[in-house]
Amino acid sequence: MSKRVVHTQDAAPPGGPYSQAVVAGDFVYLAGATPHRLDRSLTPGGFEPQARATFDNLSAVATASGASLADAVRVGVYLLDLDNFAAMNEIFAEYFPTEPPARTTLHANLPGFEIEVDAVLYRPRS
Repeated sequence: MSKRVVHTQDAAPPGGPYSQAVVAGDFVYLAGATPHRLDRSLTPGGFEPQARATFDNLSAVATASGASLADAVRVGVYLLDLDNFAAMNEIFAEYFPTEPPARTTLHANLPGFEIEVDAVLYRPRS
């Protein structure tokens, strides 16, 4: 099985020494996306704009890997404040409108932002 590191300038760069995604066989492992913009500044405006920016970053990395969020089989959502759970569900449904993936949502002590999301995609090679 081969492994390919994915990097795109269409999503915020990693905040540390890790890859935005790794393609391994038929799977794509997306690192945690955050609500940072391309210049690493934080998306302003509170939870909803940050959540949309996070899912947009995740989507951009998925696209760079040759897949899309429609290929997601598992998503992990990490929330600074669980009071945002209902709002996150509404936004999540916009990005995963049909056949949503398995998901875990956890409270997390995030460093200065409201949400982080990672995912595993299944994209069979032809």
